[in-house]
Amino acid sequence: MADKTQESIDDDRSLAGQIARALAGQIVSGALRPGERLRQDQVALAFRASHVPVREAFRRLDAQGLVVTEPRRGVRVASLAAADVMEVAEMRAALETLALRHALPKLLPADIARAREALESCVGQSEVAEWEAANRRFHEAITSPCHLPRLMASIADLHKTSARHLFATWQTLGWQPRSDDEHRAILRAVEAKQVDLACELLAGHVLEAGRALAAALR
Repeated sequence: MADKTQESIDDDRSLAGQIARALAGQIVSGALRPGERLRQDQVALAFRASHVPVREAFRRLDAQGLVVTEPRRGVRVASLAAADVMEVAEMRAALETLALRHALPKLLPADIARAREALESCVGQSEVAEWEAANRRFHEAITSPCHLPRLMASIADLHKTSARHLFATWQTLGWQPRSDDEHRAILRAVEAKQVDLACELLAGHVLEAGRALAAALR
């Protein structure tokens, strides 16, 4: 049985996982605003669930940094802060390069093809949600062959938090052309099996994106 503390909520099909996934989607999209209170009774009623899976869903969202639980004040949607953006970016840079180091010796032509398709889907994409989904596919294509499920679950949850930061700031960013160029450089290094260079480029790419998002929030 999978360890629920390690499994991404995207992969959890339990009732608590379904509730957490639905609420996470609303938080990431901005439908639930920073500071907004999540009432256990209302969420339970909306999902026709008992309080037990709702509390578990809140716990998982708290672990992701999407909500905060405050004594005597309940659960609220987490605020957006530049420091949080950089924390997530630094964690992603560390974990994704770890995954890439393990993945590179195992990469197959099909993985390269998936990465290239995702990269091309990013180019010229004007819809931020579509671009973010393609961006996640690119990163997953080059890291998931590591075959380390706990690591990939952690990375998936960090991507969800990064998406929230992007959706909150994208209109003030000119991120797309630079990101596309960085993706191409990463993929060239990956295809050439230049492990150190690929990891250096990937870490720089993630950190620079984090700095741009943090600056936009400031």
